[in-house]
Amino acid sequence: MSHRILIADDEPNIVVSLEFMMKREGYDVLVARDGTEALATIRASRPALVLLDGMMPGMSGFEVCEAVRADPDLAGTRIVMLTAKGRDTDVARGMGAGADAYVIKPFSTQELVQRVGELLA
Repeated sequence: MSHRILIADDEPNIVVSLEFMMKREGYDVLVARDGTEALATIRASRPALVLLDGMMPGMSGFEVCEAVRADPDLAGTRIVMLTAKGRDTDVARGMGAGADAYVIKPFSTQELVQRVGELLA
């Protein structure tokens, strides 16, 4: 059984490349275009891992991460924050919100695939 991954990002180019890359790795991929849709999809589909953009319309990725961590039913969901916000305070906020990893855009696709594999191992 392949792991289900949710890509939550409001930038179509990033979604397309991440979706292609994750499907190529054998993952079942879902997509959400904003934070509100991301949280609803996480609750309905229970992905094993979420690639979560920090800044999205509706709810930010940080808010989605906090909501997931506050829900005991979703506690096992792995979250990788993918964001252009790279200051130390942003990283601390993402990790403080409960992210399992924090990846700053632009990122190495190979490193991201490797990180996802490690988190799902």
